[in-house]
Amino acid sequence: MKYTPSGNGSPEVGVGPNDYLQNLSAVLMLAGEARSGKWSIVTDFIYLRFGSEESKVRNVNFGGSVVSTNLDVNTKSSLDGLAWMLASGYTVVQTPSATLDVLGGFRYLGIEARTDWQLTGTVTGPGGGQTFPASGSISKRTDLWDAIIGVRGRVRLGDSHWFVPYYLDLGTGSSSITWQGLLGISYAFGWGDASLGYRHLYYDQSGDKFVQNFRFSGPSLGASFRF
Repeated sequence: MKYTPSGNGSPEVGVGPNDYLQNLSAVLMLAGEARSGKWSIVTDFIYLRFGSEESKVRNVNFGGSVVSTNLDVNTKSSLDGLAWMLASGYTVVQTPSATLDVLGGFRYLGIEARTDWQLTGTVTGPGGGQTFPASGSISKRTDLWDAIIGVRGRVRLGDSHWFVPYYLDLGTGSSSITWQGLLGISYAFGWGDASLGYRHLYYDQSGDKFVQNFRFSGPSLGASFRF
């Protein structure tokens, strides 16, 4: 995370890699699909809240002049994030053993972060007239809208009720690049499907923008219901 430079400088903060689950205070994941023939509309919603993440002030930006520092002793960051995807899909492959949909739409990501830093001393700017305090806090919010294209579908394992769901998209807009992928294993029941998968979401903005190399990945366990 890179905060916008102020008169006293602003930190460039690195978060992780950490044991994120111990700092996860809230999470909500929902997905839905409406289908008519080969056409479909899909949506996906994720909300996450993290608190007290171990972080580190790597650099201080004094209005364009960046000063590296190793004075960090206790920096914590918290983050609230919301991702929403809406896309239209069309089935190009539909057989008893496999399906493939192509899709296009958009994804929104809203992030609000706060960092409380503590250093062993102040950081002095290159000209000597500016100092960054040894302790303090800063917060920022960003909203990203990106157009996405992708594929999704499933591959049936033989004649069983087991199948492999997959999803991959790629996008750009407010971000230099964003992509999301999912691969899992599912079992089809009469009422719907139960799934275990692994999901990865990535965002990056160019230059000195707020979101830098943002990644979130991990296992997911869920159920889908057919109406």
